[in-house]
Amino acid sequence: MLTLDFIQLAEARVRPFVHRTPVATSRTFDEAAGRRVFFKCENFQRAGAFKMRGATNKILSLTDEERARGVVAFSSGNHAQAVALAARDAGVRAVIVMPQDAPRTKLAATRGYGAEVVLYDRQREDRESVARRIAERDGLAVVPPFDDYHVIAGQGTCALELLEDVPDLDAMLTPCGGGGLFAGASTAAKALHKDIRCFPVESELSDDTRQSFVKGERVHIPPPATIADGMRTQTPGALTFPILQQNAGALRPSHDGLTEATAARAG
Repeated sequence: MLTLDFIQLAEARVRPFVHRTPVATSRTFDEAAGRRVFFKCENFQRAGAFKMRGATNKILSLTDEERARGVVAFSSGNHAQAVALAARDAGVRAVIVMPQDAPRTKLAATRGYGAEVVLYDRQREDRESVARRIAERDGLAVVPPFDDYHVIAGQGTCALELLEDVPDLDAMLTPCGGGGLFAGASTAAKALHKDIRCFPVESELSDDTRQSFVKGERVHIPPPATIADGMRTQTPGALTFPILQQNAGALRPSHDGLTEATAARAG
């Protein structure tokens, strides 16, 4: 069960290992939006993304016996690097299943953090199945990219920081792939400010969440052809989707195939 207390415990656990990232403003964006806009700059996070929070919380939540055996993860990039770095911090072996067409920079960074990389063909193989075969063979703990309560709670810690820095937010927008960041951040935000509106934002070419909202159940889409490689999810998580349904405001994909936040209802 995902609660504010669970996210606050995650915050205490990960605090020594992650950056408290800055909140930036932009007069240009303020003028374009017709309101104040604040950016929680998780691009300045260790490993380059918010994924470091969830990976760290998950690994530190494992038993001593599980950490001694190691972990396996599957990712197109940011989660891969985060698990590799979090595992290195904890002195844990990490095996990362990544697509053959992942950006070379992300492959290099993942290996650079000390992880073993196993490549798969995303058009022919299922990454989770590959990872779970490795986990069964080697006795490794799986660190999912989003569909795990410890991972979700770790991602939600960024919202705790944001609302400490900007306590009077009217709305919060988060990128949405599998839904881990949105699930954690929106749960924390709504527990602290019940009237805040939370909006997941996804690529037009990877709109599994929008389609799932329309159908009222999780929809599985073909591998998306989008340059937003970190958002190439094909379906929302089994754990994240009910939270998305409960906490999400109106969602509309962008028109340019990348990510454009649309929150007219927040005014």
